[in-house]
Amino acid sequence: MNGVIIQFFHWYHPGNLWNEFAEKAEYLRDLGFTAVWFPPANKCSLNMEGRGYDVYDLYDLGEFDQKGSIPTRYGTKAEYLMAIEKAHEVGMSVYADIVLNHRMGGDKEEKIMVHQLNEEKRNERISENMEVSAYTKFTFPGRKGVYSDFIWDCHCFSGIDYVIREGEEMKGVFKIHNEYGEEWTDAVSHQFGNYDYLMGADIEYRNPYVVEEMKNWIR
Repeated sequence: MNGVIIQFFHWYHPGNLWNEFAEKAEYLRDLGFTAVWFPPANKCSLNMEGRGYDVYDLYDLGEFDQKGSIPTRYGTKAEYLMAIEKAHEVGMSVYADIVLNHRMGGDKEEKIMVHQLNEEKRNERISENMEVSAYTKFTFPGRKGVYSDFIWDCHCFSGIDYVIREGEEMKGVFKIHNEYGEEWTDAVSHQFGNYDYLMGADIEYRNPYVVEEMKNWIR
């Protein structure tokens, strides 16, 4: 017998999602749903306005006072775990949406070297190399090292979509220059020329410290 999954969120949902699901779990089970797909539970750069995809801190599921509140748009960590437990109680599987390719809402600016690229052809340079400021340092002051004391900085990212040059804000696709070179990795889809870059501060998986941190987070 095939199962049936429900996507229990949409972009314009007002929030308090975990409690809403807990209240409706039995009803959904009785309708025939065997699994639920939840949105990303992490703290967002836009805080209560974030939908989970503007990832700030993967360790903060609504537990720490960061970006203006403890809960996320969808609720607190305790409410999230309660919703998962309720799903299991009524016999439903849970699928968690997780975003691992970028960070947004950095805590501190850094001086970095970049060049700008054509957003539709991301191997095509449209500027010379330039020094800019960018929010590429993530220290998570509200979490204070709980779960991980890893600090993300410009060596952890391959590209970014917002920089400041001589006081002027610039938006686009900017390749960060670091010890991993001035080019994107070729081990990805070639959509838009190269799909290494997606949005925000794009994670540099050629950095072994980043790889180890992501393994720690999974554990």
